[in-house]
Amino acid sequence: MARAPTFHPSVLRTAPADFEDVRERLDRAGPEALDTAECLAFALRRGARRAAFGWAERLLGDFGSLPELLGAPRLAWLRAATPAIARDLAVLHELQVRALRAPLLARAVFPDRAALIDYLQAQLASARREEVRVLFLDKGQRMLADELMGAGSVDHAPIYPPEIMRRALELDAAAVVLVRNRPSGRTEPTATDLDAVRQVIAAGRALRIAVHDQLLVVGRAVVSFRTLGLL
Repeated sequence: MARAPTFHPSVLRTAPADFEDVRERLDRAGPEALDTAECLAFALRRGARRAAFGWAERLLGDFGSLPELLGAPRLAWLRAATPAIARDLAVLHELQVRALRAPLLARAVFPDRAALIDYLQAQLASARREEVRVLFLDKGQRMLADELMGAGSVDHAPIYPPEIMRRALELDAAAVVLVRNRPSGRTEPTATDLDAVRQVIAAGRALRIAVHDQLLVVGRAVVSFRTLGLL
């Protein structure tokens, strides 16, 4: 994603009458009747006020798409828009993450792998330091929790197998999925990655807690250790 330019308010279109038309179509035909810029403008109307349509068009143009916009880090929003709009975008992103998480709480995560990937990308794609997250699963492979279990630098984050297993026991989890993002952009698993996941597998074996997979989230890509034959 290209770096978002610093905004200049003078280029923003203001069209207060547009909201009446948008609201009328929204009430009459639902949000499906609105295009992406109109939906975004309606969501930003408090922070953007009269210039909401101009902001929506500009932000979509700067970031390239709605997923890229909502997945951007907070500093990019602050460079491209006002603090009020950055707050609105943070709330929209959180709602996006919660909406993508909901199906994983209700059904097994692996048959619908696309839903899991969409959720992890929304959660981690914009992170600027490595994080280790753990998805705790019940016996039906439904997600009990997604928790941050370690954070570090741009190319390293520690992992603590005893802490992961302790939390799994607290949640009565039957299995875990390890998730690590990679801000450096490297998609190949490292020897350190393999050693860490093997330690977690060993820690879980005595407790009969399985490790289903280790996933690397690298931008918009998700790499599965199991698919690569590493587990």
